[in-house]
Amino acid sequence: MKQLHIVLIPFMAHGHTIPMLEMANLFHSRGLKTTIIATPFFSAPIHHPIGLSLTPFPPPASSLPPHIASFDQITPDIGIPAFLRATELLQDPVEEILRHLRPDCIISDMFLPWTADSAAKFRIPRLAFYGTSFFSRCVWEQIDFHRPYNNVVNSTEAFLVPGLPHRIKFLKSQISPFRLRENGKNCFSEMFDKMNESWEKTYGEIVNSFLDLEYAYSDHYKNVIGRKAWAVGPLLLCSSKDQKRGTESAIDEHECMAWLHSKKPNSVVYVCAGSIATFSRAQLAETAAGLEASGRDFIWVMRKNGKDEEDLVPLGFEERVGSKGLIIRGWAPQLMILNHAAVGAFVTHCGWNSTLEGICAGVPMVTWPVNAEQFYNEKLVTEVLGTGVSVGNKRWMLRESEGVERDAVATAVEEVMAGGGAAEMRRRAQNYKEMANKAVEEGGSSYNSLNALIEELSNYVAPTKEDTN
Repeated sequence: MKQLHIVLIPFMAHGHTIPMLEMANLFHSRGLKTTIIATPFFSAPIHHPIGLSLTPFPPPASSLPPHIASFDQITPDIGIPAFLRATELLQDPVEEILRHLRPDCIISDMFLPWTADSAAKFRIPRLAFYGTSFFSRCVWEQIDFHRPYNNVVNSTEAFLVPGLPHRIKFLKSQISPFRLRENGKNCFSEMFDKMNESWEKTYGEIVNSFLDLEYAYSDHYKNVIGRKAWAVGPLLLCSSKDQKRGTESAIDEHECMAWLHSKKPNSVVYVCAGSIATFSRAQLAETAAGLEASGRDFIWVMRKNGKDEEDLVPLGFEERVGSKGLIIRGWAPQLMILNHAAVGAFVTHCGWNSTLEGICAGVPMVTWPVNAEQFYNEKLVTEVLGTGVSVGNKRWMLRESEGVERDAVATAVEEVMAGGGAAEMRRRAQNYKEMANKAVEEGGSSYNSLNALIEELSNYVAPTKEDTN
């Protein structure tokens, strides 16, 4: 039998490229030839036996400054529209690479909808990767279709998302203004339209999740919404223990482990808001005060705020907390920290990669969504899985998030660490950790799902022109 060749095309952001590389390794482990089409900035972690084809970014015709190589580097003065337009300029060079490679299938990021047209040109299937949960995809589709936010008068009023297996409510203020389209078309609404149009030419979707985590929503997505999808995650559990995730850590890992070793089991709160979310200085001060008031030991990962390289840690905070706190300025070895026995809670922005890392580590969460689909993921953790408590953020913000007071931070931390429901949350979190590991083992649901996908791709027959008319 011919060896299948899969080409993966990630979006230029760390949170999107990391699971794509893990996916490439997973397909290779099942005997498939895998190649990643990457930009130079994201090429370093890609090694043999995974193939690599490079394409420059920003493209020569782009209006982006040459130093902007990742979505994580976007600042207000540069703007998201220019970045998204630059990704569209990759279509011709990517198709030239595909012409040379002649793969059997494309797996591409949701933010690269033009790859559906590219796949159609070569008469091969395109699989989309949305990089989030079935739950989030179901909420996304139901909100998009029913627009239930139109039934509320003001932004602080809750609305019910119709048609879901659970009663899930959101505030209008927690929904992206780009999805609400209150000010007409914008770069994101145009991208969403292109993503929806590309689905007609897309063979199916790969989901970085597992059935035991959200079976009701996997079933709903496939059988009610009618989308073809395969759950093959958690992808992070399919990676080599030696494989680095993201950039180089900003702290010596031995120093970090030594600090954790000095703490009691389940005593440390780990705080990290991912690679894109930013907070105002006022919010950082409130967060610091809340952590200090909680009296808990903590690790706080402090992301540098765009081109502002000055220290964002509130003045005098480190001196006051002393050895009770460890602040990491930059990238942290997150998986290693979360899997340490000393860590008892994870304060997270609810990006799906981080949420899955918390689930796989069996750590209950304090949920603090900021933007993207993070408010959806929060509901999955707090209301469906029962493994976390919301800090109470009520407003979706693209940048400089704020509005959560110190008392809310301290209260949510204490509820997860030692509240009346803490033991049950910890028990449930540990159960999902065990389920996650079983899912990717031979005979597990994700293992079998990938087998089914590979078999389907092996038997794929391109539609004729008559079929597509």
